[in-house]
Amino acid sequence: MFDWFWKKKEVLRFPDNSSAFAHACSIGYVPLMNALIPALVEEEGARGREGEHTYLISLALADGVQKLWSATLKESQSYPKEGDLVGFRVYIIADDLPDPVNLIGFIGCRLDRVFVEGKGWIIAENYTPRNIKQAIRL
Repeated sequence: MFDWFWKKKEVLRFPDNSSAFAHACSIGYVPLMNALIPALVEEEGARGREGEHTYLISLALADGVQKLWSATLKESQSYPKEGDLVGFRVYIIADDLPDPVNLIGFIGCRLDRVFVEGKGWIIAENYTPRNIKQAIRL
């Protein structure tokens, strides 16, 4: 009876990760603490000292696409592959470092090619281990 109060949210489904990333670029994300920014995995790098997997990713930022090297956490049980649409979790923005290395974070999840208006991207697979506590910011 009161369905007219609730506006139906538009769901956008993309045929591939490249078109989903192009849509994310059109949104233009702003890097903020603890933000999840869509990114496209460009290539896989070497393993880190503690066993973490490193990747060259392209971030969908308001200033344009920005490439940087990032990693999954060492405790991750699964990992992305080249061409995946992933979520880069911003941990710290270092003011004393130049772009793009001032964004310190990790690859937290693989995103599905589905965007829900008002909610964001659907998470297909989480790379963040359950024992990692979320940051509490005051």
